[in-house]
Amino acid sequence: MPRQLHLSAALDSPGRFDAAHFTDLARLAERATLDFVTLDDSYTPEPGRLDALATFARLAPATSGLGLVPTVTTTHTEPFHTSIAVNTLDWVSEGRAGWLVGVSDTEAEARAFGRRGTAPAEELWAEAADAADAASRLWDSWEDDAEIRDAATGRFVDRAKLHHIDFEGPYFSVRGPSITPRPPQGRPVIAVTVAAADLAPDTGPGGRARVATAVRHADVVLLDAPDRATRLTSATELRLRGGEALRILARIPVALTTAAATADLLAEATEGGGGVDGFHLVPADPARDLAVLADHVVPALRERGLFRTGYTGRTLRDRLGLARPASRYAATPASATATTPDTSDTSAAGTPAAGTPTRSAATAEVTR
Repeated sequence: MPRQLHLSAALDSPGRFDAAHFTDLARLAERATLDFVTLDDSYTPEPGRLDALATFARLAPATSGLGLVPTVTTTHTEPFHTSIAVNTLDWVSEGRAGWLVGVSDTEAEARAFGRRGTAPAEELWAEAADAADAASRLWDSWEDDAEIRDAATGRFVDRAKLHHIDFEGPYFSVRGPSITPRPPQGRPVIAVTVAAADLAPDTGPGGRARVATAVRHADVVLLDAPDRATRLTSATELRLRGGEALRILARIPVALTTAAATADLLAEATEGGGGVDGFHLVPADPARDLAVLADHVVPALRERGLFRTGYTGRTLRDRLGLARPASRYAATPASATATTPDTSDTSAAGTPAAGTPTRSAATAEVTR
C-alpha cells in the first residue's frame, strides 16, 4: 500500500478582515481533510492583514479536525507570552495548534515597536531558536497531572508538579513556570520554513542559522525548492540532520484555474519522489483553489490510496504521526522536589540576559 501524503495549505488573504471569509476557508480545508492550515503574519505597519494567532483562535470552535498553525514572530516579543498564546490556542482547539516560527527583519517593524533596531538574519534566527527552546520548556513546566482542582481542600495544583525552567540563553532569561497548564499535545507542533538555498554549502550565516533552528526545534519543515532534484537533495540533508521524525512538506504555489493546472498538481502529488512527506500549498486564490482541492484533487488522491478519507486521532500530532512528548521535568520525586517553585516568588518571565534589550516581565500565580 502506498504511503499516504500529508497536505496543508496557506490561508493568506491580504486585505480581508471578515471572520466569515477565514471561517469559510477553514471549512473548505477541513472538507479536504488537510492536516493543517497556516496564516502569515508580521509587524509591518500596513493595513494588510489580521493577527494570525487571534484569527485562528476564532476558527478553532468552527472546526473540529483541522490543524491551526499561525505565524508568530519571535522578534520584538517575549517567549513567555508566545508560549502562553500558542498553548491557549492548543486548549481552545482541543490539541490542534501549531506555531510557524517567524522573524521580523525590517526597519519599519523595528520602528513600530521602538525598542531596538534591526539585526542581521543570523542573530534573528539564533534569537528564534532561543525563543522556541524557552517556549517548549514552559510547556513542560506543568506536568500532565499537575492540576488537582480539589474544591474540598481549595487546592488547584500540586505544586510539586510545577517547575521553574531556569532558562538562560543568549537572548532570554526565563524562570517560569508557565501560568497555563500543559497543552493537550504536550508541546504544540513547531514549524519552520526553509529554502533549499539555506542548505547550500555557500549559504550565508542567516541561512545556516535558520536551518539550525529548524533541525533543532521544528517538528515540521516547509521546504522551498525550485525543482524535484533540489527538493530531494534538500530533504535528504534535512532528514540527516533533523532525524526521521521530522516531517518535511514541499511548499508549492498553486493557481487551480484550469483543468490542466489541476492535473499538474495531481501529477506532482502522485508521482512521489522528492524525499518529502507531502505538500504545503500556497493558493493564489484560497477560496477558489481550496474548493478545487476538496472537490477534485483530494478525491483523486483518495482513489489512489494516497490520502486519508477522514481524520483519525485527536490532535495535530496524531495527524502528523508525531509522538506526544513527555515533560522533561517529570522525573523522580526527588528531582521534582528540587525544581518545585517557591510560591513566594511569582516572577515567571524573568529578565533579559545581559546585553539584550529590556523586555517586559510577566507574573505567574500558581493558584490562579
